Amino acid sequence: MGKEDKATWKSNYFTKLIQLLEEYPKCFIVGADNVGSKQMQQIRMSLRGIAVVLMGKNTMMRKAIRGHIERNQALEKLLPHIRGNVGFVFTRGDLPDVRDKLLENKVRAPARAGAIAPCPVIIPAQNTGLGPEKTSFFQALSIPTKISKGTIEIINDVHILKEGDKVGASEATLLNMLNISPFSYGLVVEMVYDSGTIFEPRILDVKPADLRVKFLEGASRLASVCLEINYPTIASVPHSIANGFKNLLAVAAETEVSFKEADTIKEYLKDPSKFAVAAPVAAEAPKAAEAPKKEEKKEESEESDDDIGFGLFD
Repeated sequence: MGKEDKATWKSNYFTKLIQLLEEYPKCFIVGADNVGSKQMQQIRMSLRGIAVVLMGKNTMMRKAIRGHIERNQALEKLLPHIRGNVGFVFTRGDLPDVRDKLLENKVRAPARAGAIAPCPVIIPAQNTGLGPEKTSFFQALSIPTKISKGTIEIINDVHILKEGDKVGASEATLLNMLNISPFSYGLVVEMVYDSGTIFEPRILDVKPADLRVKFLEGASRLASVCLEINYPTIASVPHSIANGFKNLLAVAAETEVSFKEADTIKEYLKDPSKFAVAAPVAAEAPKAAEAPKKEEKKEESEESDDDIGFGLFD
C-alpha cells in the first residue's frame, strides 16, 4: 500500500510540473539552501496570486522535463541548471517585479560552524557586556580588547569574515555570544526562463535606456566601418548622403553651379558680416527700451537703416 501511495504521489508531481510548464511561459530556477519549511510557507503566501513555487527532487524534475521535451524542445535548456537544492517559481507577471518580491522574503540567521559566509561580517567596536573569563575567544580571533568596568570592550571594528569564508567554531561561538545574526537566507534566483530562452538574472536589471544606448553605439560603429570600406547599409547611407551633400556645396562654392542651399553658402562667402549683424541688434534691444525718449527716436532711425540694409540683402 505504501509503494502505491508513493507511486501516486510521484505521478501527481509529474502531472503538476508538466501542467505548470505548459501553463506558465516564464519561471525562475531558484536555490533554496538554508531555507526552512516555515520560511518556504511564508514565501508561498507572499507570492500567492502572482507566482507558484514548486520544489522537488532533481531526479524527478529532470525525468518530468525529459518526458515532455518532445512537445516543447525549449525545455531541454532547463536541464543543465537543475543541480543542487533548487526549485521552480512559475509566473505570468513582470519578471523584475516578481524577482524583487521573491528576494524580499529573507530571514536573519545566526552564523553556524561550517557554513559559507554569503556576505562580509564586521563586529563593531562596542562594550560586549561579557566578563573577563571570555577573553580567550577574542584572543583566538586576534580581536583587540580591553577590560572596562569589569567587562570586555572591543576597541576597533573587526572584519571577522569575508564573503565566501568558511565559518569556524570560534567565529560562530563569538557571534552568537554577541547576539549577532550576520546572515540572511531566502530563495536565490539562479537562472531565468522566458518563452524558450534561458538567461542569467542580472539581465533583468538592464533598462530600456541601457538597450537604447548600446544599440546607438553599435549602429555608430557599424556606420563607421561601412563608410571606411565603402559598403552601403541602412546605418551608413544617411552619413553618405550628408557627406555627398557637403561635397556638392563645396563644388558649387567654387563654380557657377547653383541651387537653393548653395545660394546661401555663396551669399555668406561674399559677405560673412551680414550674417553676424543680427546678434548684436538683438542684444541692444533691451538697452534701447531703457534709454530716454529722445534717444529712442535716434535709435529708431538707426534701426530703420539696418532694416533697409537687410531688405537690400534679402
